[in-house]
Amino acid sequence: MGEEGTGGTVHLLCLAASSGVPLFCRSSRGGAPARQQLPFSVIGSLNGVHMFGQNLEVQLSSARTEDTTVVLLVGLEELTNIRNVERLKKELRASYCLIDSFLGEPELIGDLTQCVDCVIPPEGSLLQEALSGFAEAAGTAFVSLVVSGRVVAATESWWRLGLPEAVLLPWLVGSLPPQAARDYPVYLPHGSPTVPHRLLTLTLLPGLELCLLCGPHPPLSQLDPQLLERWWQPLLDPLRACLTLGPRALPDGFALHADILGLLLLNLERKRCLFTVQALGDKEPAPEQRRRLLRNFYSLVTTTYFPPEPGPPEKVEDAGHGAQLPRACYLVLGPGMGWQVVALQLGPRQLLLLLSPQSPTHGLRALATHTLHALTPFL
Repeated sequence: MGEEGTGGTVHLLCLAASSGVPLFCRSSRGGAPARQQLPFSVIGSLNGVHMFGQNLEVQLSSARTEDTTVVLLVGLEELTNIRNVERLKKELRASYCLIDSFLGEPELIGDLTQCVDCVIPPEGSLLQEALSGFAEAAGTAFVSLVVSGRVVAATESWWRLGLPEAVLLPWLVGSLPPQAARDYPVYLPHGSPTVPHRLLTLTLLPGLELCLLCGPHPPLSQLDPQLLERWWQPLLDPLRACLTLGPRALPDGFALHADILGLLLLNLERKRCLFTVQALGDKEPAPEQRRRLLRNFYSLVTTTYFPPEPGPPEKVEDAGHGAQLPRACYLVLGPGMGWQVVALQLGPRQLLLLLSPQSPTHGLRALATHTLHALTPFL
């Protein structure tokens, strides 16, 4: 259950469905973890609402007042058929960093797009070759290179991971405190919801981590420094160049139009995306506001202008009379702001741009088209 008030504090509350025992409560205010917790009386009231609806065979999904929204979420069967509450509460602590990152104002957008947040490395082919060789030497097919929660490069098997784990795994790595190496048990919601896999992480440079998804083997001790040095020491300069790719996502030499304040590029077939609001320095608005504007515009675009493609018509003669879907749209934000947002869909790709007020409206589509063509080879 979640509760969000006008004061900007968001609470995520998880209760045992049968007993109403609180499993955890995480709070965020202004995008950062908050110490303020829900009073026990509020927790009891929320559980009462849930139980009241359950007794009447009614599923309550949300309830609203003037200043509060209460949302009820249903988890996996393992979270509803609880045998040992205290043990479950202890195990859930491993998820707190990930949960807190969702409650804040994330720099990533995969939670909304269900596409993997990626970056464009300046020497991607060299990194990809080394990654494939290292994966074979380490004895696992699922290996990726992650910077600040974004995938720099990955093996084919890693890219074939289903959703949502393909989005959640790098996000999890980016949410955890820095550590030289980890051996982290993870359940894959799509691929293995009941049997845990091992997520091994090795820090190559501060903020740049090598991630391996595997079973009982290899042990972490097998990934010794000699193995890492063999594959990654020759690529130290390309690896260092990846460190600046976190929030920017694009290499330093990639030129964008001066009016672009932020962009979101999605490849819907490959389920990958680029998201950056820090491509062009310190212009207004602030990066946090740019991210909010693009996230809100994406939600509007995907629910209103670019809905899922319709299925095949029932009759052949109706094929020429299908609904015409828009391929571009724009909005001017106001009052008093003047920033513009434009979206363009071309084949499997969607591009959303946040533009400065100085950008002429009649040139928005041309600018978006040029930018999309420039980025297409990378995603």
